[in-house]
Amino acid sequence: MQIENLVTSGKFCLDGGCWDVDNNVYVLSVGDAVVVVDPSHDLDAIADQVGDREVRAILLTHAHNDHCELAPRAARRFNAPVYLHPDDDVLWQESNGNAPYLHLYDGQRFLLEGEEIRVLHTPGHSPGCVVLYLPGEETLLSGDPLFSGGPGATGRKYSDFDVIVESLRDVVFFLPAEARVLPGHGDATTVGAEADRIDEYVRRGY
Repeated sequence: MQIENLVTSGKFCLDGGCWDVDNNVYVLSVGDAVVVVDPSHDLDAIADQVGDREVRAILLTHAHNDHCELAPRAARRFNAPVYLHPDDDVLWQESNGNAPYLHLYDGQRFLLEGEEIRVLHTPGHSPGCVVLYLPGEETLLSGDPLFSGGPGATGRKYSDFDVIVESLRDVVFFLPAEARVLPGHGDATTVGAEADRIDEYVRRGY
């Protein structure tokens, strides 16, 4: 499976504030079949990346606006279903109202031309956050639960620092230490590098 990355820029808005953000969008491809992960901000740029290939699914790691608000338009453009964990429905509705999506669940497996994408529920940054593990590539698409140098933010509504630490300890850090981590924002890291810092995260509280 090929993992293609493009960076798009826009606004993250929550709790009455808005901030400029750069998002990592991932296009997973096997031959002419692709899955788009977290289409953000610039649908034309994403469509250029996809080209003439067939989009089989659009997978959302969570429903903060910068990760999800483009999804209904992307679904129409690519004629592909959107998947989201239902625990993030309240956030989805803030951006997209009653636009349809299909449910992700913990342990779910997608096969892209025989290559596995595994869904792991990792709440804390939001109730329905998931990460996507690609065992064939030993790579984790971590969305916003884990970045290089720390966990995702938990200072806003529907987030909880203790829960995100539990998700990291009980789910993410059980993956192979050498597994590459590709986050929703910023640079790559590894599972082992971040697992070694968990006590630091807890001491500082973020």
